[in-house]
Amino acid sequence: MNGAKNVTAKSRELAAVVQEIDLNLRELRRALRQPLSEEVARASLTWPQRNAMQVLVHSGGLSLKELSKRMGLAHATVSGIMDRLEKRGLVERSRDSLDGRLTRIVISDAVRKFMATKLRALMTDPLQEALHRATTAERRTIREGLRTLRRVMGAVSPELQGVTLEKSGKTNRVIDNAR
Repeated sequence: MNGAKNVTAKSRELAAVVQEIDLNLRELRRALRQPLSEEVARASLTWPQRNAMQVLVHSGGLSLKELSKRMGLAHATVSGIMDRLEKRGLVERSRDSLDGRLTRIVISDAVRKFMATKLRALMTDPLQEALHRATTAERRTIREGLRTLRRVMGAVSPELQGVTLEKSGKTNRVIDNAR
């Protein structure tokens, strides 16, 4: 009977740890995404427009038919979304180089420039600022904790197992800990 109580107590303790880690991860994701979310909000895009932009960014350009299929929306609906995005200078339509009958929709040069110059900073600045405030020991603890969590979850790519990235002055170097 005493063994059953220990198992139940351990299960409750583990459940509490899981809940705490889950809450922390959700809050971290929110904090890391906040600058990007604020920038997207300033663009005043509707959810379908955001969805279309996300699909186009990750595809490199699609026909209206392909985009409609990927978004799971009617051709006419997506056509209207593209008209509005094109008027705002966020997407461009161009003839397909292989089949001149097809029109491909791609992100505009302005969006491409934004992604090349501002997007990376919006995604990494909150983490960089936080790590700047942390002590060297805290940064080491954070890195070790994250590596451990990834390892026990099986979320480490085989090519990254035993590898760490060390900052040395202005350069980074990869250290293979398995050697």
